[in-house]
Amino acid sequence: MNRYLFGVIRPVLDFSRPVKRGFVFAIDAGLCVFSVWLAFYLRVGTFLPLFDSAFWPALVSVVLALPIFITSGFYRTIFRYSGLPAMVSVGRAMLLYSVAFATIFTFWGVDGVPRTVGLIQPMLLLLLVGASRALARVWLGGLYHQQSRKASLPQALIYGAGSAGRQLASAMANSPEIRVVGFIDDDDRLHGHVLNGLPIHNPADLAEMLNFSPITDVLLALPSVSRQRRNEILNALKLHKVAVRTLPGLSDIATGKVRLSDVRELDIDDLLGREPVKPNGLLLNLNTHGKTVLVTGAGGSIGSELCRQILKTNPKQLLLLEMSEFALYQIHQELQAILAGDRLSFSESVEGDASELSDAPYIEIVPLLASVCDEGRMHEIMSVWKPQTVYHAAAYKHVPLVEHNPAEGVRNNVWGTRVCAEAAMHHAVRNFVLVSTDKAVRPTNIMGATKRLAEMVLQALAEVNADPIAKGGRALTVNTTFSMVRFGNVLGSSGSVVPLFREQIKNGGPITLTHTGITRYFMTIPEAAQLVIQAGAMGQGGDVFVLDMGQPVKIIDLARRMVELSGMTVRDELHPDGDIALTVTGLRPGEKLYEELLIGDNPKSTQHPRIMKAQEQFTRWPELEQKLNALSISMSINDVPAIRGQLQDLVSGYQPSGEVVDWVHLALKRKALAN
Repeated sequence: MNRYLFGVIRPVLDFSRPVKRGFVFAIDAGLCVFSVWLAFYLRVGTFLPLFDSAFWPALVSVVLALPIFITSGFYRTIFRYSGLPAMVSVGRAMLLYSVAFATIFTFWGVDGVPRTVGLIQPMLLLLLVGASRALARVWLGGLYHQQSRKASLPQALIYGAGSAGRQLASAMANSPEIRVVGFIDDDDRLHGHVLNGLPIHNPADLAEMLNFSPITDVLLALPSVSRQRRNEILNALKLHKVAVRTLPGLSDIATGKVRLSDVRELDIDDLLGREPVKPNGLLLNLNTHGKTVLVTGAGGSIGSELCRQILKTNPKQLLLLEMSEFALYQIHQELQAILAGDRLSFSESVEGDASELSDAPYIEIVPLLASVCDEGRMHEIMSVWKPQTVYHAAAYKHVPLVEHNPAEGVRNNVWGTRVCAEAAMHHAVRNFVLVSTDKAVRPTNIMGATKRLAEMVLQALAEVNADPIAKGGRALTVNTTFSMVRFGNVLGSSGSVVPLFREQIKNGGPITLTHTGITRYFMTIPEAAQLVIQAGAMGQGGDVFVLDMGQPVKIIDLARRMVELSGMTVRDELHPDGDIALTVTGLRPGEKLYEELLIGDNPKSTQHPRIMKAQEQFTRWPELEQKLNALSISMSINDVPAIRGQLQDLVSGYQPSGEVVDWVHLALKRKALAN
């Protein structure tokens, strides 16, 4: 109905202003005649021929009303924008008209015309003229503008005419952001049919549809489809200039209706192109359920996701240790909100019996501001809460920044790990898991070297712990199981290229690449965090676990995929008119073209299909401790060349690339040259 009315309104609004004024003028004349005819009916109880006794009153009404309306400015008003002032103007004009018409036909009188007609007709005309203006405002104003705004919105198709697709279409019916114009679905039985007023199309017809319709988006409403099929659909859609957005999976959608807010940017794991393995519930819960768990670096990308995953296993206490006040505040608030939502859901599930709410698991979340390098603070925390499991995710991970600040990288990544590990041993922590990186394998940068050295510290302490012997004058009564989990880049982390590329695409480019041949291993943050927890549960002491990251991904291919799935094209030699350019900036200090996950070539399988165990050589604790003390001296005076040399001696395969780029070292060097 609305579309039909809009189709009628559109030609009228396209007329010139004189034509539109003449049209309204004729309508008002018709209302004058009609109101006289109706007044006679109300007075005598029967409809009289217009050319009988009603002729002269009708003629007088037109002759009186139209000049009054003209002088009152009726035809200078744009009806669809008219408001209260226009209604006041109508009232004034009709008052003047009523006096004139009543004077002629009521006070003077005209043969054949009942005197009451002189009173009834002005009232009817007032109602009719006022109603016409109000109708014009609603019809031409509200309805027209509503339809006009809707027509100007970006148009979208929903991929999937199932339950999720229907609910999404209903949720978007009045969306001020986008307009759904139809469905596309793989089921050929649905093609050509109409669902809730929207046609269902064949995906094969998308190219033809784009030629005739300004469709800008395709919304995937396929929460239960397999990853393989999802990737096939994405590969087909990236051939067209449409932006692709998606609904989350079934596990992430509440049981209620799908909401517009559920539509989001394409899942990052869709860019990965492989199916994540379902986590092993036994391994996830073994070291966390009902236990006190400490996460260092809790505000970081991996640390915060570890906290979210651990919270799902219902620990007794979750200790959040973070050096950044803002990051700690954010993750603490988020976890508290998750807990509050879980308890509300639990209370609703017991059908309003508030007494059973006490059966809901209570988890204490403790936010702790601290540096992992602060030995006294770490001992204090572990002494008070006695955690059974520690996940050590605190580290400086940004390769160029650590390369420019090497002493701080060594202090945080190596000494922070040593301090936490020794505190864990002293306070009888059962399990200590280090979050490591593929950059620790044959590193070319300070960050990778420090992470490999942190692994070596744990390997050496694990051997010491297993003897058991007394270390530093303290007898070890409980063995701490040390393990390390090594993996590559995580998609969507604070240092990942995905958020950077997404922002660059949003700003119109260019996308910056350091090298066209650079490759990286990728994994989603939730999958990585789950695998870290599961790997730690398999630790027996000194284990270096390596996550199966699948095949390495070329960064330039990832960039192209993101551009294409945003509905744009890459600008290159073959497509000079493309939307987004790719710019190569050159490798940064310490950056490698490719990363590795294993130092040796003899990984062992574990009970989890995505987790392997590496056999890595290390230096025993007495010798390692002596070398660490020497490294500490170089670190304290910021002797960067010495630090790099000592790291080469300690870390097998470390080959620094380029000259020293430490900011302080370079500034002092320039100062010395200037003098």
